[in-house]
Amino acid sequence: MPNPDATAREQAQQPLNVAPITCTGVELLLLDIEGTTCPVTFVSDTLFPYAAEAMEGFLQREAPRRAEVRELLNAVEQSWLSDSDPAATALRKGSPTDVAAYLRQLIQRDSKLPALKELQGLVWRAGYANAALVAPLFADVAEALRRWKAAGLGLAVYSSGSTAAQQLLYSHSNAGDLSTIFSHWFDTRMGPKHQSESYAAIATRMELEPKNILFISDSTAECRAAQVAGMQVLFSSRSGNPNRESEGFTTISNFGQLIIGP
Repeated sequence: MPNPDATAREQAQQPLNVAPITCTGVELLLLDIEGTTCPVTFVSDTLFPYAAEAMEGFLQREAPRRAEVRELLNAVEQSWLSDSDPAATALRKGSPTDVAAYLRQLIQRDSKLPALKELQGLVWRAGYANAALVAPLFADVAEALRRWKAAGLGLAVYSSGSTAAQQLLYSHSNAGDLSTIFSHWFDTRMGPKHQSESYAAIATRMELEPKNILFISDSTAECRAAQVAGMQVLFSSRSGNPNRESEGFTTISNFGQLIIGP
């Protein structure tokens, strides 16, 4: 349960010139990543291009010796057979064995195919390991995460990226390794992020009433789905986000605004 003394500490950490936001009864903060804790551009301008460029070499190197990579490739090939996208169809007719090229198409389309997400995570793992990738969290995020953790709040992630990719991002951030702050990691295997059933499933998994979970995201569709499931929600409006229209949801632009009351 939240520590009652946390309210005073939260008040002291508010940034200047922004209105405080008070939420009560919160036992778990469920956080999106892109546009919420990390700039959207890190994914679109850094992670995706890195995966597209490194994917073919990774597959050539790892597929012969790793069963998990071969299984993921098989899942991608099965998806390709039923993909009606014109570019995918043309590639299948002209180069039916060029799975790497199809994966690059999927990356360009920002496909949510689970096997693609898993493969991207494996490619990114290598990039993080050699310091080619470092996650640029917003300046207020790391301190807020540590503060909430110290106050006894639970912290979990729900992102369209695979749980492996989520853990890599927080393990290799500009604020160091923050992965141990989170107790649970959720991806689209829990269901689509725009469907309320996904959030209900997360609440069930966490053994919490939805009303005791605060979800923060830069997507109004996701906020709406979480709200329908009974969660408290805040809309993340960060500089650089493509959509900053809250559609009536309470807006947060800096985690220092947030006061978690008893």
